[in-house]
Amino acid sequence: MRAGFPDFRLGNVLATSFTGTLSERHGDAVERIPTPHRLVDWLTVYGLAVDSCTPAQLDLARELRESIHAAATAAAIQDALPASAVQVINDCSAQGRAAAILTPEGKRRWRLSSASCVEDALSVIAADAISIIAGERDGKLALCASPTCRAAFFDTSQSRTRKWCDMNTCGNRQKKARFHANQRKNPRSAE
Repeated sequence: MRAGFPDFRLGNVLATSFTGTLSERHGDAVERIPTPHRLVDWLTVYGLAVDSCTPAQLDLARELRESIHAAATAAAIQDALPASAVQVINDCSAQGRAAAILTPEGKRRWRLSSASCVEDALSVIAADAISIIAGERDGKLALCASPTCRAAFFDTSQSRTRKWCDMNTCGNRQKKARFHANQRKNPRSAE
């Protein structure tokens, strides 16, 4: 990975992990794909390797990311899906040339066209978003409880009561803040 950029926040669900390339949306936002090369890096991590990315393709990727975030957020709070977001997701899904393949280990992987381009990879991400927003997969969309994050994530926990998009960042940050607030209220409890 290229040095000098914020780490990727990796998750198990492609579409919501992609929306996580912009984190802390309601605080000091962190852009994790600030350059076309960084998008290539992210796609490679998720098995969607492409040779190159133009600034226009990066703009398209960010538009898809924000559309998925808007639609997933609406679905999580059981609100109407924004028509413009649905249109972007559908357009990206339809324009790519990717095929699902079965590996010898029984896993699904994506094969991009021989002349793979960013649009092919984005079509896979859009198709993944469609499957989770449409409720086709076992789990539910939820929003991170962190007031500065509010990222949409796909909760596959048994109870479907997960509160944080990522326990190692948002969850720990909130637990530390609660601990320190309790320490300030009850200074003797630390002794």
